[in-house]
This record gives sequence, structure tokens and C-alpha cells, in this order.
Amino acid sequence: MIVDSVLVNAKAYLKKQIVDCCIAIEEGKISKIGKETNMPQADEKMDLHNLLVLPGLIDEHVHLRDEGRAYKEDFASGTAASAAGGFTTVLDMPNNDPVTMSVATLQKRMEVASRRIIVNVGFYSEFPKTIPETSAIVKAGAVGFKFFMGNQVGGQNVDDDGAIMEVVKEVAKLEVPLAVHAEDRAMLAVNERKLKEAKKNNVQEFLRAHTENVEVNAIKRLLGVSEGTDARLHFCHVTSKGALDVIAQAKKLERKVSCEVTPNHLLLTSDDVARIGSMAIMAPPLRDKTHREALLKNLENGAIDTVGSDHAPHTLEEKSASSIWDVKVGVPGLETTLPLMMTLVRQKRLCIDQVVRLLAEKPAEIFGLADRGQIDQGKNADLTIVDYNTQFKIDPSKFRSKAKFSLYNGWEVYGKPDKTIVNGQLVFSEGEIVAKGGVGLVMRGGEA
Repeated sequence: MIVDSVLVNAKAYLKKQIVDCCIAIEEGKISKIGKETNMPQADEKMDLHNLLVLPGLIDEHVHLRDEGRAYKEDFASGTAASAAGGFTTVLDMPNNDPVTMSVATLQKRMEVASRRIIVNVGFYSEFPKTIPETSAIVKAGAVGFKFFMGNQVGGQNVDDDGAIMEVVKEVAKLEVPLAVHAEDRAMLAVNERKLKEAKKNNVQEFLRAHTENVEVNAIKRLLGVSEGTDARLHFCHVTSKGALDVIAQAKKLERKVSCEVTPNHLLLTSDDVARIGSMAIMAPPLRDKTHREALLKNLENGAIDTVGSDHAPHTLEEKSASSIWDVKVGVPGLETTLPLMMTLVRQKRLCIDQVVRLLAEKPAEIFGLADRGQIDQGKNADLTIVDYNTQFKIDPSKFRSKAKFSLYNGWEVYGKPDKTIVNGQLVFSEGEIVAKGGVGLVMRGGEA
């Protein structure tokens, strides 16, 4: 038998060990793992020169833009950034133009993406205008729903607990995850109104509006509204000790709850907002060192389930508006997440096991991405190949994303993605995109 390719001289992460091995790939699947003498003949042999091979990384929190916001990012540039960052699968958030919140908007987005993507992409939906549409959206392939609690995005009134209860019950019945941006809209509106009336207009005022209580109250509210529904709640970009405490208590009560943290909130603080300015504005915001250390501690002890980049590209003009209240929130992150996490490994804050769990295994488990998130015979051949030992400097001018700025500009880091293999095909190698659009698959909930 002649297979498509064999990867030789690999140091692969297999079942919690790093093993010297070779990997055979046939028709997009891993067909064999073993010594080179036991490998089948192949059309192509790739020597990895003892680089580290991880399961294809999964980023469950990405804003790929495109359609009405293609000037910030599009499917081609966003998935090129994913590949360059070592991600083989990303999940796209629904706050687009138009908002993904119906069968029609979801299907159109999938159709546009299918011709351009070079990594696998799954799609969230926002809540639809009518509850019966929820089932149809899942059947159309949504990997989950997203609930923005801080502002009105979807088709259900964010302030109406009764309406939210009904749609959460429906999502629970359909057994798909609900990813949550947890900020209390009512509290946030009061805070912002007071600051605007007082003519407060600098980065510190933004932090004063988006307090820890705004986050904690939103989490408590949704846990209360959804009680008894058996809904799978995944709290995105958790930023505070109080939020972690509430989530930990829900887990003790055996609620289906998980949480994500971003590298930004792990590595930066409100002091960096003061230093960097509006470029560092995100929601929820960077917090003080006490909260950052709480996040790191919970990351180390396994209380945090996933790391997501919250890749949110904007133009430089949008990030430097004259009023802080007009600055677009979010920063790019696809091309910095893996090196930042691997640098934490070098610093002995994490181990490789934890990086794989946070960036591959748990996202695959939570979002039902079958046959992904691990290296094993018969699994999809999604592989992230990393130069772990070479130190390099983050240079956003070289990003594949259209957003060529970074809060980590000039940082010295380890863990440079060297090659990215998606569905058995090499898409990124030694700094170059080497595949055309359409290589990546449109992921459909429960069928990936």
C-alpha cells in the first residue's frame, strides 16, 4: 500500500507523552504511527527534523469578519492567520454584518467561506428572532450559539429573562453549547451613562465602566435563568477572580459549565492599558495584577477549561478614535496565542500536557469536534508542528491577519509554528502559506 505522505523524525505528543516516531497519512486521516522501518511507502516523505508535533490546535473564539466587515478581515486572511498561528480549526463568532442568526445568514456565510478557507471553520449563531428557528439553525450546521449579554446582538431581547429562559431551554434540548459574553447590560449602561455625562473620556474610564461586578452579575444571572435546563454554558474570556469563583461553585453543583481565558488577560494588566492606550481596549477589559494572578493560578490547577484568542481584528483608525466610547474593542490574537502559551511552558508556569488540553482536547470535547484534538490512528490528520527551542521576536508587520498590530510587539517568545497540516494537507510551512482556499472544511455541529 502506498499512502499519501509520511512524516519522519517527529517528536509527537501521543497520549500524554512526547514520542520519537513517524506518522503516515492517507486520505486526510492518520493511518499509522510507529518507527520509520514500519512505515508504508508514500508519495511524499516530509522530514520534521525532530520538531514538536502537537494535535491540530483549535481556537473556539475567533472573529473572522468578512461579508460586510471584510475590510477588517476576510475568510482568506483570517484562516491564513490561523494556519500561521498553528490553528487547524477555528470557530467563528456571529456578530457579523449581517449578524449570523438565521438559517439563511448561516448558510450564506458557510457558502462564502467554503471557497476561501485553508483551515477548518465552524460557525456559531446568535439567538434567532423566533424560538422554532433554533432547531433549524442547528440542523443547518451551527456548532453552537453565542449570547452577548452586554449589548443587543441577536434576535431575543437580552434584558428579558423569560425570553432568554425559553431559548436556553431549546438550546439545551438540542444539546449544543452556548458560548457567553458575560457582561451585565443594565449595569454597564448605568456606568457608561454616568461617565459620559461627567465628560469622562479616557482609557481608565472604560475600565471603570466594565467592572468586575458587571462580569460577575452577568454570570450569576445566566446561571439563575438557565437553572434546571441542563444547558451547556461556556463562559468566554473570563477575566476576574469573582467570575472564577462563581463558575467553580457551579461546577461543584455539577452544572454543565466550562470557561475560557485569553492570553491577554493572563499576561497583561490594567497597567498595560495605561501604558499602551486605546489599542489595548477590549471587553471585558484587562484587570489588575490580583485578577491576572488568579487566572494564572486557575489555569495551572486545571480550573480553566480552554484558552481562546478572541481574535478581533480592527483597523488602526477604529482603535484610535477620539472618544474612548467609540474605540472598537478587541485585538488580533491568532498568530500570538501559541508562542505565548509555549513561553509559559518555558517559564514552568504550564506543561505541554496543559497546552494540549487547553488548545486542542477540551475545545474538541466541548464543541463536539469528533476525531480532532488528538493524535491517534484513524483520527483526522490535523497537526501543528512547532519549533519549540528557538526564541524569536513577535513582529505584527508580518502577520497574515489584516490587523497588523499587537499588544506583544517586540516580545521575545518561544514556540514558533513551523508547519500546519489540515486534513492531511500542508497549508503553512516555514513562514509561507502553501495551500489555496478551499482546503479547510466547513465544520458542522456534531458531524466534524
